Amino acid sequence: MKLRKVTAAAAAALVLSLTATACGGDDNDSDTGSGSGGGGKIKIGIKYDQPGLGLKEPDGSFSGFDVDVATYVAKELGYEPNQIEFVETKSADRENALARGDVKFIAATYSINDERKQKVDFAGPYLLAHQDLLVKADSDIAKGTDLNGKNLCSVTGSTSAQNVKNDIAPKANLKEYSGYSECIAALQSGTVDAVTTDDSILAGFAAQSQYKGKFKLAGLKLSNENYGIGVKKGDTATVDKINKALEKMVSDKSWDKAVQDNFGPANYKNEPAPKIGVIVK
Repeated sequence: MKLRKVTAAAAAALVLSLTATACGGDDNDSDTGSGSGGGGKIKIGIKYDQPGLGLKEPDGSFSGFDVDVATYVAKELGYEPNQIEFVETKSADRENALARGDVKFIAATYSINDERKQKVDFAGPYLLAHQDLLVKADSDIAKGTDLNGKNLCSVTGSTSAQNVKNDIAPKANLKEYSGYSECIAALQSGTVDAVTTDDSILAGFAAQSQYKGKFKLAGLKLSNENYGIGVKKGDTATVDKINKALEKMVSDKSWDKAVQDNFGPANYKNEPAPKIGVIVK
């Protein structure tokens, strides 16, 4: 009788062990997998429609500075490029995507500010951008006040164009389109005289082959936009790992290469790589 009791206990322990193993096995297929060699995947949020930053190409590949940064960071976390799944993350859904666990982190022109820091944690910053103007290469617009009486373009709902009207060119004629691609086309055709948003976004469009040499940045630095990598609130371990990866990317010059590769054709006068944790107001 005593032997049968021991055998039953051992069997119960075996069942518990197998159950735990089965439950734990799911983790290897999630975006928190072990990375290289573990068969895991990682989901990263990016933009799909911003040339030079985050763009889904016609062949299904991805390009841009944010993509290069995200790929480098993922490798430092233990993931090879073929283990990365890029997920389109629109501006209005970034906080929700992190909260739901749809993505592990987001690199998508995600400016760090106090309101967003209440909902997500940030690694970085990894790029300091500024609101600026994009004009034709032969334009004589050199400062914001030159826009009085001129046509200024930005996307519907953007605060960038309104900032220009409120602060430096109250007599500018504001034209709003659904996307920056339309603004750029209007600038090329002469329908508008300038486009305004972050200089990194403008440089990304200007660097496209069909626009090479046709546009220039005014260099006004109308605001400071500290781009950070968004992480689910409370995931400090991932923030720390990403910060170390960003520091390495700067030190081994991969950051400089990514800037040149993506913005070089636009003659983008970028700021030096920012210091981790230092927010420029």
